[in-house]
Order: sequence, then C-alpha cells, then structure tokens
Amino acid sequence: MTDPTLGSLRVHGATLHYEVRGQGPLLLLIPGGTGGAAAFDGIADALAADYTVATYDPRGMSRSTLDDPEAEQRVSEHADDALRLLEQLSPAEPALVFGTSSGAIAALDLLIARPDRVERVVAHEPPVVEVLPDAAEHRALIARVQATFRAQGLMPAMAEFAAGLTSGPKPGPKPGPKSVPQSGSTTDGGDTTEPKAELKLPPQAAARAEQTMANLPYFVGRIVPAFMSYAPDIARLQSLSDQLVLAAGQDSRGELPYRPAEFLAKHLGTPLHHFPGGHTGLTTHPTEFGEHLHKTLRASP
Repeated sequence: MTDPTLGSLRVHGATLHYEVRGQGPLLLLIPGGTGGAAAFDGIADALAADYTVATYDPRGMSRSTLDDPEAEQRVSEHADDALRLLEQLSPAEPALVFGTSSGAIAALDLLIARPDRVERVVAHEPPVVEVLPDAAEHRALIARVQATFRAQGLMPAMAEFAAGLTSGPKPGPKPGPKSVPQSGSTTDGGDTTEPKAELKLPPQAAARAEQTMANLPYFVGRIVPAFMSYAPDIARLQSLSDQLVLAAGQDSRGELPYRPAEFLAKHLGTPLHHFPGGHTGLTTHPTEFGEHLHKTLRASP
C-alpha cells in the first residue's frame, strides 16, 4: 500500500480526518456503516493510478471528532462535510464521488444540493427505505432497534437490525465466499457479526475490527435513525439522472439495502449497475469491486 497524505479539515461542529493518494481528477470515496478511510484500503491504491483519491472518516467516526459528542446527526450535514472536502481538494473542477450504504445516502444528498460540484455520483445500495412502498414496516424496524438498544444494549440491537436487513425472499443460493467480519461498512452497510474469538487477525485487520466495534454505539444510536429516515427528492434526482449511477451488489438481491437502489433505478429509468459481492462487496471482493468501480467511472453517462 502507498502511504497517503493525511489532512484535517474543520467543518461545522466537527474536525474531519482525510487521506489523499494519487494524481488526476478528484475521486471522493464516502464510506458506510462504521467504516472510515480504512474501508477503502483494498481499492484506493489501484484507483490512485488514475485519480486523486480522497477518503475520510465521517464526522463522529474514528479520527473525525465532534465538538459535541452528543450532537444529533443529519444527512444534510454529512453531505455538507463531503462538499467541504471537494472545495478543499478540487476547488476549480467538479469531482467524481462514490458512496456506499449510509455514505451513498450522503452522496445522494450532495448531488441534490450541489450538482455543480460533482461530475458523477455512484451510489452503492443507499438504504433510503422511505422511497419503498412498505416504508412503514422499515420505520417500525428502526424504532424496534432503537428501543432494543436503549433497553438491552448494543449487540441485541445489532441482532434485531441484522435480521431486518436480510429478511425477505431471496432468489436462491448465492455463489461465492461468505462475508468475513471486517470494518468498513457495517450494519446499514454490512457486517453485523463480531469477529470469532478463535480467529487471529493480522494487526492491521485487528485494529480495524476494534475501531469498528468502538464506532458501533454512535452508529446504531444516531446514524441509523437519521439516515434511514431520510427521503431523497426523487423529482430532483430525476432531473439529475445523467450525473447519477445507481449500484447494488449482485449477491444481495432481495435484501433490504438492495431494494431502494432497484426502486430508484426503475423510477428514474436508469440502469441498475451490479457490483461484485453483496452489500459488503467492497470488503469481501475488493479487487473485483475496485476494477468494476473504475470501469463505471470511465463509462459514458
């Protein structure tokens, strides 16, 4: 891996940690779940051959600290953080943006608010469940998760959440390796299982797993309810559809995070691009995922 250049940026109510690699047009990667900049370690170096790749820890996660640790979170503020990074790193030119899971929700809001600052947004499985016909069921799920979190603690809440994300009909057995718990995209964006005690991880992976667990209470308590209650302006997205690529995991059909991407693609009349793996393909299939992202960014709108 290439050592990135590290930076920090003051934004409203927080200080963001970010990392930059490579040269070329700016590509901002927005992580989901409890992931931070490290979520993209498996793809950033390869992409840096053609782009200036910027990754960061979202506010409140890992090294991006909140001025008020108890502050409520809003999608619009997270999207504005991404905008401030674009203005810092590419002040004269619009940038490419990729977001996965909750990061994809922030990317959608960034596109809606400031389409002049982005050339293209690739949104991978944004769990914007408010667009779905059965949105009320998912509001009830979020309420149950929050109630369980308050009454029983983190891991029972995570179990409730994981069950809700994967429930529903599946189109048969899925090929390929099973997910290995990793940091980078958890719960709304991925893994919900603790690393097994008998599995000894390499030091870097162990540090990431530890950081993932440290971020989980903040994620479950404040990111999940704020982001999964977000309803994008579909009419606005329709008018910006030439700047938007909706993506989903080829192995996650039928699961909750897949469905909003599928719904939006059909509603906007745009293709749904399938990426390797499932909701956590970024961590389970990093090489293939990075190659597919590179092809998607280079494809004509």
